[in-house]
Amino acid sequence: MPDSNPSLPAPRVALVGFGEAGETFARAEGWRGETRGWDILPERREAMVGAGVETGDHPASALGDRAFVLSLVTADQALPAAREYAPLLPEGALWCDFNSVAPDTKREAAIAVERAGGRYVDVAVMAPVSPSKLAVPLLISGPHAIAAQPLLQALGFSHIRNVGEEIGRASAIKMIRSVMVKGLEALSSECAAAAEAAGVFDEVMASLDASEKAAPWANKVAYNRERMATHGARRAAEMEESAKTLQGLGVEPVMTRGTVRLQREAAEKNKTKKEQAA
Repeated sequence: MPDSNPSLPAPRVALVGFGEAGETFARAEGWRGETRGWDILPERREAMVGAGVETGDHPASALGDRAFVLSLVTADQALPAAREYAPLLPEGALWCDFNSVAPDTKREAAIAVERAGGRYVDVAVMAPVSPSKLAVPLLISGPHAIAAQPLLQALGFSHIRNVGEEIGRASAIKMIRSVMVKGLEALSSECAAAAEAAGVFDEVMASLDASEKAAPWANKVAYNRERMATHGARRAAEMEESAKTLQGLGVEPVMTRGTVRLQREAAEKNKTKKEQAA
């Protein structure tokens, strides 16, 4: 059964970062938060206004009185954001780290939040936020996950599972799963590129179709390539954290490093194509 707790009042929440995830959540039907936010990019703060999210001229004015925070920045900014903004929050504030980073990165962020007097919650987003929106599956972990869950439910999130009291457990599940999900995207793209270069694309796709009937492989390849071109930069950053996760477990991330490269290259090629078309 989906989790929900509409009986609680709408929490006063702050969003740190207003990219795809933050805007998707804030604009979603069923979002119940009294929402304020901060983003380092002025144009994203302008987008907040259009989404009904209050902001401020500097981080302290946007975040200073909020005791419930969702960190929704890019992977490379997850730790800096915790270090910079947690000290601005009230004592005991809940910092829900939604970012796709390695367990070790989450534990470092937790130290920063706790030193500032806050309470850290590891959150793993287990599917694309669009089109799932508030129904996106969330895993949460850490000693304060139990305190955060009803507030997340009151915001409107409907599929939340607490996976334990260890910070990093939720992100470990996400990062290790990503090795397979993003790796398959990169492998399918590499396979298709070789098939096209050899002039045997249709034959290779048909051969793959014969071995797996769920959906035509040409459709899978097209979908994977679109995801890599559109989201490759963000996915490459996430996969760097997956590589870090594997290294921390004593596993050499050979394929995962290759996935980082191919995801980033796909995004760069897409960016160049758009610039040339402009």
